[in-house]
Amino acid sequence: MASAAPAPAPTDPKAPDPARERGIILCIGAVQFINILDFMVVTPLGPDFARALGIGQDRLGLVTGSYTAAAFVSGLVGSAFLDRFDRRSALAVAMLGLVVGTAAAGFATGLGSLVAARMLAGLFGGPATSLSLSVVADAIPAERRGRAMGAVMGAFSAASVLGVPAGLRLARLGTWHTPFFAVAALGLVVTLLAVRLLPPMRGHLVRSGEQSARQLFEPPLRAAVLGSYAMTLCIMTGSFSIIPNLSPYLQQNLHFPRPAIEELYLVGGVASFLAMRWIIGPLTDRAGATSSAAIGTVLMSILLWITFVPVPPPLPVRVLFPCFMVFMSFRNVAYKALTSRVPPAALRARYLSFQSAMEHLAASIGAAGSSLLLSEGPGQSLVGMPRIAIGAIGIAWLALFLMARLERTLGATTTAV
Repeated sequence: MASAAPAPAPTDPKAPDPARERGIILCIGAVQFINILDFMVVTPLGPDFARALGIGQDRLGLVTGSYTAAAFVSGLVGSAFLDRFDRRSALAVAMLGLVVGTAAAGFATGLGSLVAARMLAGLFGGPATSLSLSVVADAIPAERRGRAMGAVMGAFSAASVLGVPAGLRLARLGTWHTPFFAVAALGLVVTLLAVRLLPPMRGHLVRSGEQSARQLFEPPLRAAVLGSYAMTLCIMTGSFSIIPNLSPYLQQNLHFPRPAIEELYLVGGVASFLAMRWIIGPLTDRAGATSSAAIGTVLMSILLWITFVPVPPPLPVRVLFPCFMVFMSFRNVAYKALTSRVPPAALRARYLSFQSAMEHLAASIGAAGSSLLLSEGPGQSLVGMPRIAIGAIGIAWLALFLMARLERTLGATTTAV
């Protein structure tokens, strides 16, 4: 009698599935592309709609701050319940709200209506970010998460390479309204594709009903959670004291031509995408978040000084701007990879929603605070950028110190990832 065929070896449920992981990263990358583009395109368009709507160049930080303030509120609210829903369904709702808010900005007739539309977009954009990162953290094991976060955050570069130059070109061919309508339309398409292509994600629901968001602030999670949020406040406050004012400064202070701004974002986006994909993500996995962020902090400190303190700067804008985007990526990839290790899966979306709230609160403080510290000089130039840059350098080093402490804390505790 023939012997029975040997039973197949059991499949390891934790074994990597490269095709599945790539598909999720690609889909979330597309969602993040829209989310980031919606936010990024406002900054370089600032001088355009400021002239059209009669808004002072020194008030543009208020437009950015309105989005981030609303995202702060929605992040706080979302931290209470987002883990109680399927990730895919919650992400679809957040993206649809973002699309409506973006389209509304295209109908703005003044500072008030523009701020209101950006607040609506922020109410949904904040949760969209936290849910996207929750999907990646749920699907990708910690040992490959630095590379995965680097790939997803490549959406930032893609938005710079493709989205922002295209938006600026649309504004020149049409009006400043046109990019908002285009982003809203593309966002609707991406949302529908994400709903169709992403698998249902309910694995976190097994335990989420048994856990309260209060557990984030109780031992053993409390030290890591509070440390991560303190680091978040520093990173985002420093970054957004600079970002909303960068395009106006280049155009009004350094007299960089408006049509060439498109080229800057194209080159800077390509540089940061390649750096994140081939250098920063793998470096973060191998050397750790703090080491990667330290490189970026040193380089960014030098760059901020030579860009904003001596006038004119010793290097051309076409060199400074791509360096700004690459150096910023060192810290951002390390920061996202490190903080994804903090929460257990059942609390991940609530943790990331609260983190998103902290990010947007800090961004609002940085953007609105810098707007209050700046004034408009002759020819709509910005007065006061050197002191803003020096403050951002100090905050960057404080953030690095907090990142090192958080990495030590995570190394000394056991947290579900």
